[in-house]
Amino acid sequence: MSAPETTGKIFDARVLRRILAQVAPYRRRFLLTGVMVVLLAGLAWVRPYLIRVALDDHIAVGDGPGLLRVFLWVVGLIIIEALLQFWQTYWANWVAQSVTLDLRSTLFRHVSRFRLKYFDQTPVGQLVTRHISDVDGIADVFSNGLLNAIGDILKLVVVIGAMLWIDIKLTVFVLLPIPVLLVATRIFQKAIKKAFVSVRNEVSRINVFVQEHVTGMNIIQAFGREAAERAKFDVHNQAHRAANIRSIWAFSIFFPIVEMLSATSVALLLWLGVEGVAAGEMTLGVVLQFILYVFMLYRPIRQLADRFNVLQMGIVNASRVFHLLDSDQRMAEPSPPSDIADQPPLKGHIVFEDVWFAYSDEDWVLKGVSFEVKAGERIAFVGATGAGKSSIINLLSRLYEFQKGRITIDGEDIRTIPLDRLRSSIGVVLQDVFLFTGSLEDNITLYDAAISRDRVEEAVRAVGVQSLVDQLPGGLAYDVKERGVMLSTGQRQLIAFVRAYAQQPGILVLDEATSSIDPESEQLIQAATEELTKGRTSVLVAHRLSTIRDADRILCLDAGEIVEQGSHDELLAAKGAYHRLFELQFDD
Repeated sequence: MSAPETTGKIFDARVLRRILAQVAPYRRRFLLTGVMVVLLAGLAWVRPYLIRVALDDHIAVGDGPGLLRVFLWVVGLIIIEALLQFWQTYWANWVAQSVTLDLRSTLFRHVSRFRLKYFDQTPVGQLVTRHISDVDGIADVFSNGLLNAIGDILKLVVVIGAMLWIDIKLTVFVLLPIPVLLVATRIFQKAIKKAFVSVRNEVSRINVFVQEHVTGMNIIQAFGREAAERAKFDVHNQAHRAANIRSIWAFSIFFPIVEMLSATSVALLLWLGVEGVAAGEMTLGVVLQFILYVFMLYRPIRQLADRFNVLQMGIVNASRVFHLLDSDQRMAEPSPPSDIADQPPLKGHIVFEDVWFAYSDEDWVLKGVSFEVKAGERIAFVGATGAGKSSIINLLSRLYEFQKGRITIDGEDIRTIPLDRLRSSIGVVLQDVFLFTGSLEDNITLYDAAISRDRVEEAVRAVGVQSLVDQLPGGLAYDVKERGVMLSTGQRQLIAFVRAYAQQPGILVLDEATSSIDPESEQLIQAATEELTKGRTSVLVAHRLSTIRDADRILCLDAGEIVEQGSHDELLAAKGAYHRLFELQFDD
């Protein structure tokens, strides 16, 4: 489920309210920042007024001491404004970063509970964009958007009010270009919203492309596809450039219009001002004060365009983030979930009752599968690729949800068992082992504080990889780098066995766990498997039939159905599907 391409509105108040709700834990600092914004806006009229006083009341009459007093007032005002600006900027950014921290943590926690089906259908780069640049865009609403926009509007009100107080007729003439500016601003808002949505879409596409191709760089280089993939990247890169140029085009038109209208207002002011001074209706100080007010009038208007751009971008980003937060892709759990510590560990009596499962629609991968595994029993699943072996173990851990039937462990429906309790009771060794950036020990414990160093060392010895650990610089502290690239495929597989052993699960699942192991390592694994499966329910999935000969029971799958089951010798004697698989691997 992807985020919507656009909110459909130039300014979405509903999304903005949700953005503002994120500031609730920091409302005091946020309100304090707002007070500083109001104070800065309220002081906007003072400096031009003091300059007028200096010119008319002191410079014109040669009053040096009076001019010095005004100068000191101006200096004091500048210091006050600088302090207010400093704290307003600091607290606004502090609130923005705090909101970023909370929102990004909430988003990651939410997504980490999604069912795997969602990740099968959603590019990783798109999720990276949501967590990084989209959340940063929301932070900009607080640091450089909303309060600053309010401050600019207040400055406009204060400046126009001061101008009207001095001379209504002159103010009306000066403001004549404003309606044109409002129309131009409206057109600009529509154009820039469309451009910003396009920019965000292209950023997401680039992130998806780069993440996927960096991850698969070995395939690209192995098949000599560098030039072809560069050409594809250039297409995305040029689309991103074109989207940005469209936004630049809008800015390039709008800002000159603002400057032109500002110059028009000054020209009208000078024309009327010269006549007013000549007729004795106003002073030179008043004309200068109005000129300063005009500059102060148009500068907030121009800044408002930038603030509004930030708000629009923030709303576009927020609509994507909130869309993801609103997506309920989690597995259903008992409500309220039970405390794991209060429940006994699962012993591993597994029962599948007429289970049907499809990854999409009714393209069934499993068709009415039924079997029972007694606690402590070791069973194995065999069958051709696509027969449904891995799907069974995915359902056992509730990584995917089955559509029909029932699965129980120790008599409890797995849909009523809290996911944390269920998954902590199942140790898994997969064919494709994933290691995270960090030490060897951290990849074994997965930062579980309940797994002590002594248990890790015991697991290393039991699996038989003590010599491997001793050879690595730093031993258990060795940094395996991203995805464990500092270890070979076979070494990563061995570490996965150590990880499962250290967890001491009630149920052990081995999914093609020896597929990437050389014959010498396979002997180590077989010995470790014997040790690891003692006294616990074990479910093995294997293409190498030699690795599951000693299983208590072997279940043979074909096209999502169990076609026969029994011991190794029984199945060979039956001359059925298992016998055919065995002959294909061992012709002699």
